[in-house]
Amino acid sequence: MNKSVNSLAALLFTPLFLAICASPPAASGEPAPPLSSSLADQSGIALTVYNVNLGLVKDRRKVTLPRGAGELRFMDVASQIIPASVLIRSVAEPDTLRVLEQNYEYDLMSPQKLMDKYVGKEVRLYQKNPYSEREEVVSATLLANNNGPIFQIGDEITFNHPGRVIFPGLPEGLIPKPTLVWLLDSSLDTPREIEASYLTGGISWRADYVVTLNESDSGADLAGWVTIDNRSGATYRDAKLKLVAGDVHRVQEEAQARDRVMRMAKAELAGAPQFKEEGFFEYHIYTLQRPSTIRESQTKQISLVSADHVPVKKELLFKGAPHYYYGPSGEAGGKQKVGVYVELENREAHHLGLPLPKGIIRVYKRDSDGSLQFVGEDAIDHTARDEKVRIKLGEAFDVVGSRKQTDWKKIASDTYEAAFEIVLRNHKKEEVAVRVVEPVPGDWQMLSASHEWKKSEAFAAEFLVKVKKDGEARITYRVRMRY
Repeated sequence: MNKSVNSLAALLFTPLFLAICASPPAASGEPAPPLSSSLADQSGIALTVYNVNLGLVKDRRKVTLPRGAGELRFMDVASQIIPASVLIRSVAEPDTLRVLEQNYEYDLMSPQKLMDKYVGKEVRLYQKNPYSEREEVVSATLLANNNGPIFQIGDEITFNHPGRVIFPGLPEGLIPKPTLVWLLDSSLDTPREIEASYLTGGISWRADYVVTLNESDSGADLAGWVTIDNRSGATYRDAKLKLVAGDVHRVQEEAQARDRVMRMAKAELAGAPQFKEEGFFEYHIYTLQRPSTIRESQTKQISLVSADHVPVKKELLFKGAPHYYYGPSGEAGGKQKVGVYVELENREAHHLGLPLPKGIIRVYKRDSDGSLQFVGEDAIDHTARDEKVRIKLGEAFDVVGSRKQTDWKKIASDTYEAAFEIVLRNHKKEEVAVRVVEPVPGDWQMLSASHEWKKSEAFAAEFLVKVKKDGEARITYRVRMRY
């Protein structure tokens, strides 16, 4: 018996047995304690902004995950994130990380929610004694928080208590900032770089252009700016910035779902071109050639394009309306405004040639004192290379027009004749040219005209009329229509 006991004791204290006892137990399948990652772990961020109130965020961070199943709390994400768009990957070892479950926590901490979580629990009330000027502490139970907290202190019920409420801890379920939570299965336990990518609303960009006309309105200097408006709920520090110009289609239901979830600047100095442009799918991408910080609730402007001495064509336009031709109308149109337009071509030979994103273009001109004065603005659509940009500035002051219908006949059941007189008056000190466009409907034929004309479109007769200074021009024409 003593020999057996001695043998057992010898076995218990062998190095092999001690090593087995010291080793951790086999995995039980339960996840490791949750890990948290904040901006302090961030190794890089890339931001692609679309001009449809949408941004694509690629957030890289260095983390050390335990081997096996574990929870990762990925904090400091945009508050307007679209949860269904989230992806996570291990940058260098994509096959070593598997997502088991994904959650988006957005029940953010607030005084109201903190009080709601402590209904039925004990808190402390701090109140300054007006006589001793010392803070006195009272324990109380928060009975309700409907239109204000109601406390029970001892056997008494009170509300509108003037003291500060102190809570013993942070209740479960409340978080200080929006957080992505993953249950991950990792086959590595060494430091690695992971990338979380997601779409977020609340961030958009537009192009703003400034055109400065020369004295003769024959040329202009153009400067284009990118204006980024960030209301996404996050700041993107030293981001690799890309802008996508184009009409990206989005599903309306997704936008509405995001809205339901959301319910629960200083300008940079202009200089050399800062964006590199390239075609991408059916859109264009503009990549900023340096990092930039886009702060939350910030409007930032960055220079996009600059061109001097761009040829410009100015035009005065007098245009009719189709309904003038469908019956007797007497004073058809009466007195009408003459529109003022300028046009330029987006050509490399004209010092441009960069695809221009849609935006607002504002036009200025220097007065006799040399001061810049605003003369009009217009919205332009996406404009490809070698296409024209046409800008309506407003209506002419000193060039006015009027029209009247001088005759109307029904020739047959489907054939009509109409005659019109257009008078253009020029009160300027120089001669002007006015383009007159008449939108004649149906199958039409010009029977007579006082001025030379052309059929510029299938349903348009066009006159180019010169009006002398302090003079007028009178245009008459008769047209036969079949419709």
